[in-house]
Amino acid sequence: MLLEGMHLPLTTPFFPDGRLNLRKLEQNVAHYSLTPAAGIVVLGTTGEPTLLSDEETRSTLKSAIGAASATKVMLSGTSRNSVRGTLDLLEYAAELNYDAALIHPPTLPGLSANEARLYLQTIADRSPLPLILTGNIPQTLIAELAFHPQILGFLHDFTRPDEIRLLLEQTAAVKRTVTVTQVFAAATRRMLATQTDENFVSATTLTGGTATAVVPAKLAIKTRTKVVGFQILVASAEHMLAGLTAGAVGAVPPFAASAPQGCYEVVAAWKDGDPALAEEKQLRLMQAAHSIERGLGAAGLKYGCDLNGYFGGFPRLPLLPLTGEQRTEIETLMQGLQS
Repeated sequence: MLLEGMHLPLTTPFFPDGRLNLRKLEQNVAHYSLTPAAGIVVLGTTGEPTLLSDEETRSTLKSAIGAASATKVMLSGTSRNSVRGTLDLLEYAAELNYDAALIHPPTLPGLSANEARLYLQTIADRSPLPLILTGNIPQTLIAELAFHPQILGFLHDFTRPDEIRLLLEQTAAVKRTVTVTQVFAAATRRMLATQTDENFVSATTLTGGTATAVVPAKLAIKTRTKVVGFQILVASAEHMLAGLTAGAVGAVPPFAASAPQGCYEVVAAWKDGDPALAEEKQLRLMQAAHSIERGLGAAGLKYGCDLNGYFGGFPRLPLLPLTGEQRTEIETLMQGLQS
């Protein structure tokens, strides 16, 4: 599966009393589906996944994909500390027709390198969905797991471009043929599933009488194939351009939840072969992305969403809402980044 482009990581909306707000989640997903993002990430790190119960996690996954456009790559965050718990969520995400899943090693004290390897290897062997590795994983282990047929790539906040170049050298032998559209955009199994033409009107409706049932017209996506290697994604708006220049195929910047258009423009300019414009677009969002992604976290991203026409709201306790001073800081940083 192709992972090129910008994939937008969702925040998770809550009511003021902390209950999950699925209606606002669905509205956000429908709104984000109108952006030029290549895909949407549900319950990545920006979605406060560790603060949700398993039941809430399943409800969130179901509501999000139900509201998403069929043209978006849908990625699910489904990691749990146990192999069994992760596989249970992966099976549920597969039932919902997610395209791939993000997986990171367990967050357990004293976890050894061998235990992390066993966790990732076992899940890859049994997963019903393709996987994207993320989290703090030794580069040698990533290079080893890159050859597993179910592991598509690695998502990380690369602070040094040479880390990407080295990983690409170590995985240069990985070659896979993926299905893409005629314009070389992702064409996943979910997208290629036969779809009913929603504009179909039955003969009975038109005549008011009895009519023979007619099968609705089907829509088909024309496809071709493309050979890709181990696909690297940058998990930071601050380092997007440097990562793309070093060989990453796309980005999952948390700041995209607040400013999807601003983040997309960096990726679009780079893809169009215009490094000067890409640099200009990167510099335009650098300070805001750094302050909000690294300094203010989920609360800052959510307030950025509120400023830009999406529902952010408050983070879930024990995460604290912003102070008045922090809100003023974000309002200043977000000027010119409305979209």
